Amino acid sequence: MPFPRLAALTFAAAIGLTAPTVVNPAEAQGTLRIAMTLADIPLTDGAPDQGTEGVRFSGITIFDGLTAWDLSQAERPAELRAGLATEWAPLPDDPTRWIFKLRPGVRFHDGSPMNADAVIFTFERALNSNHPAYDASARRQLQAFIPAVKAWRKVDDMTIEIETNGVDSQLPFQMTRLFVVSPVHFEAVGRDWAAFRRNPSGTGPWRMAALVPRQRMELVPNTDYWDMARRPKLERLILLPIPEVSARTAALLANRVEWAESPSPDSVPRLRQAGFNISTNAIPHMWPYTISVLPDSPFHDIRVRQAVNLAIDRDGLVQALNGLAVASVGNVTPDHPWFGTPSFRPRFDPAEARRLLAAAGYGPQRRLPLRFAISASGSGQMYPLLMNEFVQENLRQVGIDLDLQVFEWEALRGRRRDGAQGAANRGIQAINNSWNSMDPYNALLRFIGPSELPPNGTNWGNISDPPMEALADQVRQEFDPVRQAGLLAQIHTRFVDQAYFVWVVHDVGPRAISRRVQGHVHAKSWYVDFSPLSLR
Repeated sequence: MPFPRLAALTFAAAIGLTAPTVVNPAEAQGTLRIAMTLADIPLTDGAPDQGTEGVRFSGITIFDGLTAWDLSQAERPAELRAGLATEWAPLPDDPTRWIFKLRPGVRFHDGSPMNADAVIFTFERALNSNHPAYDASARRQLQAFIPAVKAWRKVDDMTIEIETNGVDSQLPFQMTRLFVVSPVHFEAVGRDWAAFRRNPSGTGPWRMAALVPRQRMELVPNTDYWDMARRPKLERLILLPIPEVSARTAALLANRVEWAESPSPDSVPRLRQAGFNISTNAIPHMWPYTISVLPDSPFHDIRVRQAVNLAIDRDGLVQALNGLAVASVGNVTPDHPWFGTPSFRPRFDPAEARRLLAAAGYGPQRRLPLRFAISASGSGQMYPLLMNEFVQENLRQVGIDLDLQVFEWEALRGRRRDGAQGAANRGIQAINNSWNSMDPYNALLRFIGPSELPPNGTNWGNISDPPMEALADQVRQEFDPVRQAGLLAQIHTRFVDQAYFVWVVHDVGPRAISRRVQGHVHAKSWYVDFSPLSLR
């Protein structure tokens, strides 16, 4: 199906979804309505699908992890904090074994206690295919995000031990993605995960009050939440899947929502004039092309990788986005301690791009055909239709014919889980998947080496680089943050010099918010804490 035609159909579908998903303004006293970029409500069973945005809306709202992110300030990158675990550390005589002390007095929404049995149950349901509660969906959503975990056991009612696959300093970061679920409630709903999703039970600050698939999810405060400072102030939080950017903006202007994720760039002046706040902050979230470096891919040649990086007018794209992005020259920004000192600098240099392509055997008589898999919307995908077509035109001008294959967001994530080597991805040289870069694993380590090949990890492009793999092993065995940052800078330097991604922009997490919304903190994170929010 031609790309413009599919884009038009996506727009029409989104408009069709808008009408049944809105709330009458008269109902909105004490109720915050948010237009998400997603096409459906993320899974509500503690293993949310639909990427990091799914975690934002169906994960950290209803559930808690053993560790969490501090989202209370906007000046510096979000830092790790205690969650359902109050402390953790590897054993001095065996750093592959970690002890996590659990928070006492925490109860699930169903009233049952959160304890070691519940944490062990959560591991079993996701990672043990022989367990009666095993859920293949949970494994599919979690496996790539908690790769350090090898085994787990109960020490006592409030203590667990986690064994890692070798020494791995990254385990505490990964535990932010393991949301603890209630085994008592699972029994009460008939040992049925579908029933659990209709009536979930976590320990989070919000409880689910209503769910209409593809239309809305309603959350109400957990008035007994263990962290009194984070008990929600709102009466109700309503989440509406509106994947088409123009439809989100229209809903905002029509007073059908008070908050819209990723508003249309060309609507920003109008929204500001209408009294809405446009909130942005540089967040650890990149929008690149994850490329295949397999032998049958043109990107196996570093000259092609560098040429494509030099063909993109990033500043022009940022201007087209009305400033709702930052030009990207690596997985992290140049002021980041992990950036390093790469000698290759992605920039807009079409003449050098043509020279490199000619050296690789391409030119006017032999244009380079490429096929990228993209999505028209989804978690962190920003403005994919506009952005991909902009890049497509940039590449055309240097002799590259880019074919954009458009998938629904979850379908694209399925292609991601197959890896470039998967049969379904034959003929596809890259996927346009945005990535969070909040911690060392997510920013760099998950793209390096055979242990991270899908479905176990997210090394979609099959990057095999022994120097980087050796450095990644050192990072996992290094617990000192300063020395770890030095190793990560070496990895990032090589990652950029080898042009293992095609970098485009970093996200600024744009959201359009009614001035009635109070207490919003735009953390330097992909996540949002909705608990402090109120309406005036």
